[in-house]
Amino acid sequence: MARVKPLAELIEGCIGPAFAAQGFASTDILAAWPDIVGERLAKFCRPSKLEWPKRKRRTEDAPDSGTLVVRVEGVFAIELQHLAPVVIQRINAHYGWACVGRIVLQQDRVGRVARRAPEPTVDLGRRGEIAQAVSAIEHDGLRDALDRLGLAVVATSPRR
Repeated sequence: MARVKPLAELIEGCIGPAFAAQGFASTDILAAWPDIVGERLAKFCRPSKLEWPKRKRRTEDAPDSGTLVVRVEGVFAIELQHLAPVVIQRINAHYGWACVGRIVLQQDRVGRVARRAPEPTVDLGRRGEIAQAVSAIEHDGLRDALDRLGLAVVATSPRR
């Protein structure tokens, strides 16, 4: 029997190359971002790319620190600017090495999860009429699609 894989393993394979193109070694910075900057600030800012300095010929093994570009809503840019040293320290502690040396803010809209609209209500009598009307259709997919369409047509929007 095949082992069930965690979603994180599947996501890393799908979007890992896109993150690597932006300078991130893995996708976990987005997942850990609320823990790093706090829930409140994470709603209004998001890391967008990690820029690494051009390689110099060095004999040291320690890599240079990068610059983290963070998209931030305009009203929270000053707050994040003041918290930048703390955020850098927390990122570096999260990864266990000084991977970020500075933060550059990019004022932009940060996509937030939209609030779900309240579910429309359907009268039970009308629901029965729709179910009866589509019950004779043999094809499951078509029957389900017409049932959803019928519900959308007779649904009433909740009052705000």
